[in-house]
Amino acid sequence: MKSLTKIEQIERSISKKFRPTIWRPFIEGIKRYDLISKGDRIAVCISGGKDSMLLAKLMQALRRFSDFPFDLKFLVMDPGYNEINRQKTIANAATLEIPVEIFQSNIFETVQKTDRSPCYLCARMRRGFLYARAQELGCNKIALGHHFSDVIETTLMNIFYNSEIGTMMPKLTSKNFPEMELIRPMYCVHEEAIIAWARYNDLQFIRCACPLSEACNIFDVSGGGSRRQEVKALLKQLRRDNKDVEMSIFTSLHRVNLDTVLGTIQKECGGAAQSPPLEKLLRMDGDEDE
Repeated sequence: MKSLTKIEQIERSISKKFRPTIWRPFIEGIKRYDLISKGDRIAVCISGGKDSMLLAKLMQALRRFSDFPFDLKFLVMDPGYNEINRQKTIANAATLEIPVEIFQSNIFETVQKTDRSPCYLCARMRRGFLYARAQELGCNKIALGHHFSDVIETTLMNIFYNSEIGTMMPKLTSKNFPEMELIRPMYCVHEEAIIAWARYNDLQFIRCACPLSEACNIFDVSGGGSRRQEVKALLKQLRRDNKDVEMSIFTSLHRVNLDTVLGTIQKECGGAAQSPPLEKLLRMDGDEDE
């Protein structure tokens, strides 16, 4: 019997071993939120981490087996990676047979000079560069590797730190690029499944390549620094007593009872918010999803 190549093993693991935890939730999210349509030209945005690399493989597989045609482009924006992280990303793309296009930006250099929140500014600038490059390539959508765990953590972070009930949406239309849509195809895939897939296939990806985090260790997964890590630790503690706590939060986002909330905010296309005067006084500024 012919032995499988490395890439054959990796791709087979998605469709076989991790079918219940990765492939099926991936398909569920796409169908549930109507993320992909016939004739789409989608730019899959790859940061070099485990999430975006797996997203690229899932999108390749979906295109191969889909009942309708759509096109893919694989974009890697280098915001100022050190040489180790850049070469690691290139090597992993080659191993996974992802035909990436790399383009340069100076985002890391820019955010280190700002007095604003560097993470907020970096995310906004990254998105802008990706939208612009995708549009140049004739794409109508960009796909990001955010997953189920990101959704839950973002929901709690908005409540704890932004004084707002809101989450990361599965799709949205860009305000600055009106004909472009952002989609998150791994919306229903749990992070623990992604980690298990990477370990099973002995794949090592870059983690946080931000020079600020390297300098101050704000993303240390050992326990803290960043707000997201604090929320991760809290959820881990809550799961000890209720293993379904994250699914409960996720389900509640689809079942908001407007009769039992004190106020709502409607953000229009231009970003304006409508809210009661008291809520305007109490509400803290927060990052927008886009």
